[in-house]
Amino acid sequence: MSDFGDKYPSLLLQDAVESIRMLPGVGKRSALRLALYLLRQDAVKVHHFTESIARLRDEARYCRECMMLSDGEVCSICADHSRDHNLICVVESIRDVMSIEATGQYHGVYHVLGGIISPIAGIGPSDVTVKELVSRIASSPDPSALEVVLALSGDVDGDTTSFYIYRQISPFGVKVSTLARGLSFGDGIEYADPITLGRSIAARQPFKPA
Repeated sequence: MSDFGDKYPSLLLQDAVESIRMLPGVGKRSALRLALYLLRQDAVKVHHFTESIARLRDEARYCRECMMLSDGEVCSICADHSRDHNLICVVESIRDVMSIEATGQYHGVYHVLGGIISPIAGIGPSDVTVKELVSRIASSPDPSALEVVLALSGDVDGDTTSFYIYRQISPFGVKVSTLARGLSFGDGIEYADPITLGRSIAARQPFKPA
C-alpha cells in the first residue's frame, strides 16, 4: 500500500480515516486500511454498517431499573419475572453483564455502575450510578430481603468502589456479598474465563470491608 504520509489523494478518504481513528486502539495506518476496505465493499453493506452505528448512538437507551443498555425503558433481564429480583449483582460495565451471563451461573438481576470510582483518574461517586443503586434499594418493599453482590474488579479502584457502596447501602439491612477470589488480584471481570467467573459467583461470600 502506498504511503502518502500526511497527504491523502482524497479529502473524503482523509475524513473517513480521521473518523475511524477516533476508535480506541486504532492508529493512522489501521484506520487507512479499514477505510480502504470499506470502500471496496458493497454499498448496501456499508450503509447498513454506518446506519447501525448511528442508530446505536441515537436510539440506545438505558434501563430505568439497572442502567443496562436497553431497547426500551426496561431491559430484557429486569423484565424477566423468572429471575430473582432480590439478588442484585453490581458491575462496572455492560461488558461485565455479558461476561457473567455467559457463565449461566447467575439468575438474579444487575446494576451497572457505568464506571468505577478512581480518585487518581478524577472519577468520583457522582460520576457513577451509586445514587441510583441506593434509591433502588431504598424503594424496595423489603430491603432486608435483598442481596447485593459486588462483582467489581479485584484491584485498588474496585475495592475502593466496593467499600463506598457498602457504606451507602448497609444501613438498609441488605446482605452484601462479593465474588469468591477465584479471580486473581487486579483481574477484570470481562477477561475472566466463564468457568472461573461462574465458580466465583456460585461461591460468593459476605463482603468484609478492610
